[in-house]
Amino acid sequence: METTTTGRCPVYKKCGGCQLDTAYPNQLQFKQRKTERLLHRFGKVSPIIGMDHPCHYRNKVQAAFYTNRSGKIISGVYQSGTHHVVGIDRCMIEDETADRIIVGVRKLLPSFKLTTYHEDTGRGFLRHVLVRRGFATGEVLLVLVTGTPVFPSKNNFVKALLKQFPEITTIVQNINNLSTNLVLGERQTVLYGKGYIEDVLCGCRFRISPRSFYQINPVQTEILYGKAMEFADLKGNETVLDTYCGIGTIGIVAAKHGAGQVIGVELNGDAVHDAIINAKRNNLKNIRFYKDDAGAFMEAVAQENERCDVVFMDPPRAGSTETFLRALIKMSPKTVVYVSCNPETLARDLNFLTRNSDYTVQKIQPVDMFPHTEHIETVVLLKKK
Repeated sequence: METTTTGRCPVYKKCGGCQLDTAYPNQLQFKQRKTERLLHRFGKVSPIIGMDHPCHYRNKVQAAFYTNRSGKIISGVYQSGTHHVVGIDRCMIEDETADRIIVGVRKLLPSFKLTTYHEDTGRGFLRHVLVRRGFATGEVLLVLVTGTPVFPSKNNFVKALLKQFPEITTIVQNINNLSTNLVLGERQTVLYGKGYIEDVLCGCRFRISPRSFYQINPVQTEILYGKAMEFADLKGNETVLDTYCGIGTIGIVAAKHGAGQVIGVELNGDAVHDAIINAKRNNLKNIRFYKDDAGAFMEAVAQENERCDVVFMDPPRAGSTETFLRALIKMSPKTVVYVSCNPETLARDLNFLTRNSDYTVQKIQPVDMFPHTEHIETVVLLKKK
């Protein structure tokens, strides 16, 4: 199942989590051709950077829980485009420790008479399990997503889990009683440990909470951010703007590795909270964060004729917005480093920038962050003519 030469996952057709069931070199060729097809008009696309070991790379694993008609509890993933749970005990792209813990939770439920949540009735206890592991630190966060705040035999259940999996460093109960596609709800309580884990990336230490964004492939993230820093070519006196900053990863790496001062902007309040703590953990005085929509922030700053030297932008799959891009053009930084997780929206945004300003694309570097899937991460360097 873990082979990198043929793929052949036993639930490949049912699951839909992976789209490329072929040898890994073939996957890289497919992604290279796709990136070139979409971006060649902007410049030369460098060869994609793949993984040496493209399996079990996901440091964040989540599983849905369901009880079938015969009363058997199933844990796994939703079949693509449906709410049918495909039972999975082990996945070739998920962290193996996380998979073992999820199976362990499932096997413990009957002995504690804990039920699974039923979406149609809104009744039942356990909806999802989320596990995050710091690959550098070994710390493990377990999140039990429940449909009710009432947790029968809570203390004994936690003790049983820790006895079986002593590597777990913190356990959080997240309450989600809403009819929603979102896995996590707004309320949560810490059952064991400090409620978060930490990991090390590019020489910086990061705090990761249940709801905060953190790149799921730390091995390739080191390469991705290394390229972003190389493209930024920081000399030590630049003002850097890190938009869509999440828990501050790119901005903090920039602040530690050469930037004069860094401003991070992120709409998710939990992520901003973590970003501020992360800056303190890394003893950085040259970075500050704002909770705001990236486009609205850029527009307000541009209207005040504020200037910066380098802008990092790492938008979601939907790409950036025209409001953001127009503000970027008005602000006119000499260097823009665009980190994209979707080459289609990247092509759209680059087309807007190159048609409506004097920015030109200097470098295009695809990185394979998600082996066995169609997703492609790309770092692009734009400079003013």
